[in-house]
Amino acid sequence: MKGPGGNAVPAAGARGSILVVDDDRSLRELLDIHLSNAGYEVRTAEDAVMAGRLLLERAPDLIVLDVDMPFMNGYELAAALKGDPRTANIPIAFLTSDDDPDDRVRRLCAVAHLRKPVLADRLLEVVALYMPRL
Repeated sequence: MKGPGGNAVPAAGARGSILVVDDDRSLRELLDIHLSNAGYEVRTAEDAVMAGRLLLERAPDLIVLDVDMPFMNGYELAAALKGDPRTANIPIAFLTSDDDPDDRVRRLCAVAHLRKPVLADRLLEVVALYMPRL
């Protein structure tokens, strides 16, 4: 269920919260559908600025982060998050169209590298590994 501004309203019994950051609206919506249908609370952001605002409101259990975004790319956002004690321990799964993960993915301690187009089964498999155990 969506609240004001299109952000998810926490569902009773939600399995955990995920922030999806991607400048591609269609992909954000698709990931939101898959993750919400799997029982996760999902918030979405179209860029690093909006992601920062959402992170200030409430930290998610996991961030699914596009690498190739305008203004501030996913690597830059991840570096900023890992440098802040309030967000340093949030797991990040990178979304990219690259075949091989960049060394930056490893240096930034990303928990996963999801290649676009990401299959729903692979997305849910990775997400399940890094959500809190209820």
